[in-house]
Parts: sequence; C-alpha cells; structure tokens
Amino acid sequence: MHGVPTAWRDVGTALALLCLLAATVRAQGAEVVVGSKTFTEGVVLGEVVAQTARAAGVEAVHRREVGGTRVLWSALLRGDLDAYPEYTGTLAQEIFAGQEVGTDQALAAALAREGVRMTAPLGFNNTYAVGMTEARARALGVEAVSDLAGHPDLQLGFSNEFLDRADGWPGLRRAYGLPQTDVRGLDHDLALRALQAGDLDATDLYSTDAEIAAFGLRVLRDDRAFFPRYDAVVLYREGTDPAAVAAWDALAGTLSADTMAALNARVRLDGQPEAVVAAGWLRERFGTVGEVAVASRAERVWQRTREHLALVGLSLAAAIAVAIPLGVLAAKVRWLEAPVLGAVSVAYTIPSLALLVFMLPLLGIGAAPALAALFLYSLLPIVRNTHAGLAGIAPVLCESAAALGLPAAVRLRRIELPLASPSVLAGVQTSAVINVGTATLGALVGAGGYGQPILTGIRLDDVGLILEGAVPAALMALAAQGLFSLLGRWAVPRGLRL
Repeated sequence: MHGVPTAWRDVGTALALLCLLAATVRAQGAEVVVGSKTFTEGVVLGEVVAQTARAAGVEAVHRREVGGTRVLWSALLRGDLDAYPEYTGTLAQEIFAGQEVGTDQALAAALAREGVRMTAPLGFNNTYAVGMTEARARALGVEAVSDLAGHPDLQLGFSNEFLDRADGWPGLRRAYGLPQTDVRGLDHDLALRALQAGDLDATDLYSTDAEIAAFGLRVLRDDRAFFPRYDAVVLYREGTDPAAVAAWDALAGTLSADTMAALNARVRLDGQPEAVVAAGWLRERFGTVGEVAVASRAERVWQRTREHLALVGLSLAAAIAVAIPLGVLAAKVRWLEAPVLGAVSVAYTIPSLALLVFMLPLLGIGAAPALAALFLYSLLPIVRNTHAGLAGIAPVLCESAAALGLPAAVRLRRIELPLASPSVLAGVQTSAVINVGTATLGALVGAGGYGQPILTGIRLDDVGLILEGAVPAALMALAAQGLFSLLGRWAVPRGLRL
C-alpha cells in the first residue's frame, strides 16, 4: 500500500525527466531559433530570416514546418522560438481579433504588450483569395466570390487553418452569404492538387502561390473586400540579438509579390531546396555569400534515424520503468486494478494528434511534447501485459512459494515476474513497434525524426521524400520486433519460451 503514491510519482518523474532532457537540448542550441509555418512560402521565408541572421554573425537555426499560426505564436511567447515570419492580416484577424489594430502602429503596440516586436513589411502582400481552375470558372460563369452563392452544389475544400480562422471560411461565408455546407478541410498543397485534378471546384489560395500561373487558376475577385492586407513581416522576441534584428530590418521592402511567387515556384515546381532558393535570392539582392550545405540522402536519413531513435528509445525506456511497477500494482492491489488499467486505457484512446496539441501549451514545441505523448502511449500494452502475466500464474505455484516462507518481494522477483516475463516482454515489444510509427507525428511539433521528410514530401508532392521517411520507419519497426524476439530468448526462462 505504501508503494501506491510512489508508483504514481514515478509517472510524473518520468515525464519531468523527459521534458528536462528536451529542454537541455534547447538550452544548448543556437542563440536564435527561427520557426516557420507548414507551407512552402513560410519555409522559404524562415530560411531567409535564419540565413540573414547568420550573415550578420549570429548563430541561428531554422525549425521548419513547426505548425500553424497559433502554434508558432504560442512558441514565440514561451521562448521556444525567437523569431518567425508572419503576416499583418493574420495578426489583426486571428491573434488580436476584436482589438483595434487597423494600423501598423496599433499592431506594433499590441505586439509590444506581449513582449514581441515586428519589422517593417518585407515588401509584398500575400493576401488570401479563392480560386478555381480557369475551365471550371468559365463553364459556370464565376468571376467573383459572390458568384459562388449561385452554385450551392459546388465542392469546396479549404486548408485546415483557413477552415477555422476568423478571416477564413467562417467569416467569408457570412460576408458573402454562401450556401455551401459540405466543405472539406485538407492540407493547402493537397487542396491545390485536388483542384487541378477536378476533385474540388474551389479552394483558398495565397496570392503568391506558384500554382496560380502554373495550373492556370482563376483568382476570384474579392468584390466585397473581405480579405485584409497580409503584409509579410518578421516577428521577434524582445531581447533578441541586436545584430540579427538589424539584419532583419534591412529586409524591409526588398521582396515584391512577383519575386516571392518566383521563389515559391523554384521550390514547388523546380524542386530546389528552400535553403538554396533563399541563399540565391540573398546573394542576388544583398551580395550575401554564405555556405548552404545540402545534405545527401544518406546524410538526411542518418540524421533522421538518430532523431527517431532518440524519441522512441527515451520514451520507451521511461515507459518500461513506470509501466511494469504499475502493472504489478494492478495485479497485487485489487482495489487499484480498475483505476490503473482505466487510466492508462484512457490515455491510449486520445488521438495522437490531439495528445500532441494538448502537450504544446505545457511543454512547448520540439522533442518534449513528442516524448511525453509517446511515453503515455507506451504505457497501456506494458501495464496490461504485466498485469495479465501476473494474474495468469497458477494459484498453486504462488501458494507453494508462500508455503516455503519466501517473503512477498522475493516471490515477486524470483518466481512471479520470471513466470510473467513472456507476457511482459510481449507488451514491451508491442509498445516499441507502435512507438516507431507514432513517433513520425513528432515532426508536426518540431521534434524531427522520420516524419519530417514525410511531411515535406506531402507538401512538395515528392514521393521520394515520403519514402525517405516511410521506408526507414517501417524497417525500424521490423528491427524493433526482431530485437525483442531475440531478447525474449535470453530474458525469458528456457522452460517458458514459446
């Protein structure tokens, strides 16, 4: 009974150690951490911001494709990021919705109250728009957004963020009285491909999307002036290195909309890496000469393998240290059986994406939320199998051990756990295999691993990049299964091996 609070403290201790380890990585990292959103232009601008800081002599790292507006904004306020590219319209309509921030001065004042500063606009307005293929728009006679009201059966699909933003679909629908209700939410780049393939009739666009010209899309006129200006700026925390801030200020007014669209096209259509595209523009515009190392496929896979192994190994080790004692408690203390099994079952039923999002306000971006989520997901198979293994031991064996006068702790260590070891090891094996797959989602919060090339490949419609993450992940899962099978031959008593 005295072990009950200690066991539950182990859960908190394991989570705290995982988070401390992840925080140590951040503390030892670069002086300036730049984030970017999960679309091509955001990544290109993130590279521009990071490389500009490096050219000014400031150590900087770029955390690519961290998430949407709210994720990056929260990370900036927490200090997980020092800077990221943003748009004035997004700040006014999403972050400071309902506040009077109609001018740059008012917006700057609102940011200052949060301990954040912004540069002057970089030079282009990447406003939202609604687009259709030219052929479909011509066939229906649609030229403006208001014309969509006359076609209630149109299949609309919008990027996930646009679908829920105040300056996105909810506000657009009210402003124009649009009747469509069956609207899909999907990734922005996937929506553009669906539009081209004819699976969607209309979707949201960014005015600097390379696909507008490449796919021959018609940008519908915003005839009720619903969308505000979305001037690109750099947001940064107060106290950021002055040399980096001065370098970012020098970017003001240097990027036109046509130039930004051309940079996006080099990535989206020509397949050039974002870092190379950003470096090329900085060299042309400022004469900046910087080293841009483009890793080979083997180097990228090795880096992602190390990241993935760290996520899986650390979370699984912590789960084993906590789950086996919890399984023993559930088997030995009858009134704890239902609460323990129920608690780990509830944690397992939370969708993995939702669990990651729940962790963000507590742990920030990076490895910490991914490690915590993977730890919680690893508990159930190990706890259940430990409980089942101990509960399945024949009562006569336990009674014989007790009759010999062996203390309870000795019986558990020398007889019961060895008898339950096949079941326990099977639970660990299951958790390991599941962890390898689930860890790919860590890329959504900046944790790296095999999920990073998968996400980038989806964004760029690059099957090779998708396979660069998917194939090693599958091989690692098979290796984990094989490793624990071999371990079972050594750890499980000979007479209990299958």
